[in-house]
Amino acid sequence: MCSFEFPLMQAITRIGVLTVSDRASRGEYEDLGGPTICEYLQKTLAPEWIREYQVVSDDRQLIASSLRKMADELHCCLIITTGGTGPALRDVTPEATEDVCKKMMPGFGELMRKVSLEKVPTAILSRQTAGIRGSCLIVNLPGQPKAIRECLDAVMPAIPYCIDLIGGPRLETNPEQIVAFRPKSK
Repeated sequence: MCSFEFPLMQAITRIGVLTVSDRASRGEYEDLGGPTICEYLQKTLAPEWIREYQVVSDDRQLIASSLRKMADELHCCLIITTGGTGPALRDVTPEATEDVCKKMMPGFGELMRKVSLEKVPTAILSRQTAGIRGSCLIVNLPGQPKAIRECLDAVMPAIPYCIDLIGGPRLETNPEQIVAFRPKSK
């Protein structure tokens, strides 16, 4: 009788990037937010990961459906959205996020607004938030590339540990870019 040993297959870490924009979804202008997030994550995250990227219109059901698919079917441990967080009538990304999450994580939005308010007084109009669906963290960012980077710099140190706590894969950061916070084990 022969026996073979196979190395354990490491689960592939998947991260969703969802751009919410009527005009970008119609091809009327280039999506700058999604690529900014991807570039940031490429520099910041140390392990290999696969990007699940989509551009959708400002439609609450469509946004919610895309979030569900990324979390439940594509098994993303993290989904970062950009766009649809302002006060305009078509800005419904936070509502769609709340529709699909079991737990909301308001501290993410509070910190992002605090950081943004140090730069521009209109940051008070932004409604960034975050929530948890299963073992997936969903974070809503504003749409401007500069604001995306500032907000990610603020919240990224907490993201890997949050994903640990909800049963997701261990994310490591590139310490030259961002140092992830994890409590010291005893």
